[in-house]
Amino acid sequence: MAVKITSDSTCDLTADLVAAHDIEIVPLSIVKDGRPYRDGVEITPADIFRHVDAGGDITTTAAVSVGEYHDVFERLSPRYEAVIHITISADFSSCFQNACIAAGDFDNVYVVDSRNLSSGHGHVVVEAALAAEAGMEVRDIVTFLNGLTPRVEASFIIDRLDYMVKGGRCSAVTMLGANLLRLKPCIEVRDGKMGVVKKYRGSFQKCLTDYVRDRLQGRDDIESERIFITHPDAPAEAVEAVRAEIPKYRSFRRVIETRAGCTVSSHCGPNTLGILFIRSK
Repeated sequence: MAVKITSDSTCDLTADLVAAHDIEIVPLSIVKDGRPYRDGVEITPADIFRHVDAGGDITTTAAVSVGEYHDVFERLSPRYEAVIHITISADFSSCFQNACIAAGDFDNVYVVDSRNLSSGHGHVVVEAALAAEAGMEVRDIVTFLNGLTPRVEASFIIDRLDYMVKGGRCSAVTMLGANLLRLKPCIEVRDGKMGVVKKYRGSFQKCLTDYVRDRLQGRDDIESERIFITHPDAPAEAVEAVRAEIPKYRSFRRVIETRAGCTVSSHCGPNTLGILFIRSK
């Protein structure tokens, strides 16, 4: 019997990666006009962007409930030696808390806090799947993942601040000043929490190339296996500029483009892009 890896929908992995590693995704809820929709199943980022562009209120997110987790674990636990579920950071959502409560009813279900979001969370999920496929013992996988989470480096450049204003995470005055000065904030996840670490100035594409340089140049502490380029709906030319910039500073075996799901899209809007990788130390 194998070890089954499951994850919240916030991991923002590609369908190919999910299928290749037989990962089960548990969707969060996205609330639009007071009605919940299952993330990635009943609603997509494109639906959110159309809704907001048409004058609708910003969508919000709701954690997976204890009951929903319990149903998943109840179905999977008899079929596998163990189930390891990896959640979005406990500082962003109550998913981790709810999953732990549900897992308490099963002897072979383990819950790991990714301490991250989007494909930063996704890195932890992929590493869990690879460890399980390599035959690592369940408790060793959990220990390995808890040691891995502080080494995942996740950050994003945000082009539009209107979504953050509507969501109450940024004032209209701040947005006006940023627009006048053509400022693009860089948001980084540190210790499971988000914060602005730098502000870039200029066009979105120029800011992205500067951002890639700042994240990768002169670094000897980055694992070379994979790097994610993650965005909800960034212009193709911006994505390609980032893809072309990465090899100037660091060679990765796999450069994988992933689409950010509804959680990131709800908070940050369409023109958001980040590079996410794992540090070696």
